[in-house]
Amino acid sequence: MKSMKTRTGLVALAIALPLSLAACGSNSDAATPAAGGSSTPAETMGSTPSDTMSSTPSDTMSSSASMDAASAVFGKGCAAVPKDGKGSFNGMATDPVATAASNNPLLSTLVTAVKQAGLVDTLNSAPEITVFAPVNDAFAKIPAADLKKVLADKPTLTKILTNHVVAGKIAPDRLAGDHKTLAGTTITVKGSGEDFTVGKENAKVICGNVPTANATVYIIDSVLMP
Repeated sequence: MKSMKTRTGLVALAIALPLSLAACGSNSDAATPAAGGSSTPAETMGSTPSDTMSSTPSDTMSSSASMDAASAVFGKGCAAVPKDGKGSFNGMATDPVATAASNNPLLSTLVTAVKQAGLVDTLNSAPEITVFAPVNDAFAKIPAADLKKVLADKPTLTKILTNHVVAGKIAPDRLAGDHKTLAGTTITVKGSGEDFTVGKENAKVICGNVPTANATVYIIDSVLMP
């Protein structure tokens, strides 16, 4: 009788043990995500903020770091240039040189001469040039009859105007010296810093280092004759 009770107890233990282990197994499975389930924190962290940012701080800084054209110029004559609009320094910086000059009221006589000589497209399409641009008062120094005669003589007018144009954009620190013009002549610039004279006329640079889309302009107070 005793042996039968012992046998019955062992059978009950054998049945209970697997059930207990199964219960424990189900608890541990619940703590582990099933394969193919939701992503873990590590996987979520793999998507960094930089993946979703549309622009970086450096992109914003590069656009805001564009140089203000007015900060590049020098000379007392610069004060007479319009403060805003297409004829201002910032406005001129976005246009090719002949177009830029046409928007500046200080250079209206020069623009008339350039149009008369048919040089608008030539100047606007030049890749990089330096232009010594006489202000209206510079042309006013020429007797009216002589100026009218020159404007009517296209070859002579072209020679005079191209005598004001040099290949390449010349920065102020390289301005002093001899420069060959598009007219085939050589003009000499003297001075340094912000004080320069140009040619045998000793034309003064009254507003220098003016940027346009394809040229650097030095506005001068006299016309340079070949």
